[in-house]
Amino acid sequence: MASKANSINLLEFHTPQMRAFHLTWVAFFVCFFAWFACAPLMPVIKGEFGLSVAQIANINIAAVAITILVRLVVGPLCDRYGPRKTYTGLLALGAIPVLGVAFAQSYESFLLFRLGIGAVGASFVITQYHTSVMFAPKVVGTANAAAAGWGNAGGGAAQAAMPLLLAALLMAGVSETLGWRVALIVPGVAMLVMAVVYWRYTQDCPAGNFSELRAAGVPVESGGKGGWASFKAACRNHRAWLLFVTYGACFGIEIFIHNIAAVYYVDHFGLSLKAAGLAAGSFGVLALFARALGGWLSDRCAGRGDLNSRVTVLFVLMVGEGLGLLLFANADGVAFALAAMLVFGLFTHMACGATYALVPFVAPSALGGVAGIVGAGGNVGAVLAGFLMKGTGDVRQTLFILGGLVVVASLCALGARFSNTATSAAAAARA
Repeated sequence: MASKANSINLLEFHTPQMRAFHLTWVAFFVCFFAWFACAPLMPVIKGEFGLSVAQIANINIAAVAITILVRLVVGPLCDRYGPRKTYTGLLALGAIPVLGVAFAQSYESFLLFRLGIGAVGASFVITQYHTSVMFAPKVVGTANAAAAGWGNAGGGAAQAAMPLLLAALLMAGVSETLGWRVALIVPGVAMLVMAVVYWRYTQDCPAGNFSELRAAGVPVESGGKGGWASFKAACRNHRAWLLFVTYGACFGIEIFIHNIAAVYYVDHFGLSLKAAGLAAGSFGVLALFARALGGWLSDRCAGRGDLNSRVTVLFVLMVGEGLGLLLFANADGVAFALAAMLVFGLFTHMACGATYALVPFVAPSALGGVAGIVGAGGNVGAVLAGFLMKGTGDVRQTLFILGGLVVVASLCALGARFSNTATSAAAAARA
């Protein structure tokens, strides 16, 4: 029976492991592009619908709130039906609200579709699940982080590309009111195309698809039929909930920055829409290498030490993230703000990669449940950050408070340390 890959050969496409690696990060990129496509256009949408600060906060909260539930669900669904069917379904169904938001005629309808779009953020869990079942322990951290990082760059790409797409439409003679709507149709169509590609060219694990393997009596990654049993097993594991908090403090911050960065640069530093989009997009571009760097660092330290070396890496990265965020919150000039954002963004993306470098080891028989719980933590963090901004009414003050909370949350990483038995088992698997 085919086994997990022990190496990552980026130019290889004929093996099911590398085919899944490439297609899962591309699908993730498309989903994140669609998820954040509205954010850089908010200055235009704000003017058209006459949105208040509170209404913008509600839209940002809606964009991530539903993802909490969907992430909790899709992890066990991967265990039950396999990542291939789950991803295809999410791409096809998620395209509906993405296309729908382009036709919104009021704040209420826009808010409703924005809520629906949040479901596509659950794509991250499927991506991490698929790479986890395809790659062996000694490279799984790097594989998870690289796929997540490259896919995550879709958020940054949306920040930079959507204003440029709108500008191109305006130059072609399309009105601004119609232009942003036409621009938002593009990611919806891309999701439908990707659904077809994912269904046709991927399989659930190295040995084949879960349904066929179970029919043949072959055990699969989840150790059973998955679903509810996987979720219950994950819920009983305290490390899953500690990583839920750490991921909320790194990925939650990442989502929050994606949603407010463009407006923040326009309102506080007077940048144009295109300049603000490029500045905000630079934060997302870090995901191209920073997440992978966090996963690679975790793999390297675990190779030279033990499983708890991964815990230490995560703790250090989160402290760096919190301190960098405090610098960003106190930046007075646009140049210093951009530099500070890139510094704390580097730590943030690396911490995200280091978190999911730990996930495959928390409860291997309940991988989908753990991946879903931890992934949901990221969105809980983003929702809480949105409520915090709504409560303070000031982005800068919100950023400062979040910086302190991230430093405190880093202690949860230390609480997730593994026993000697678990570290010995991981060392044996790595060997």
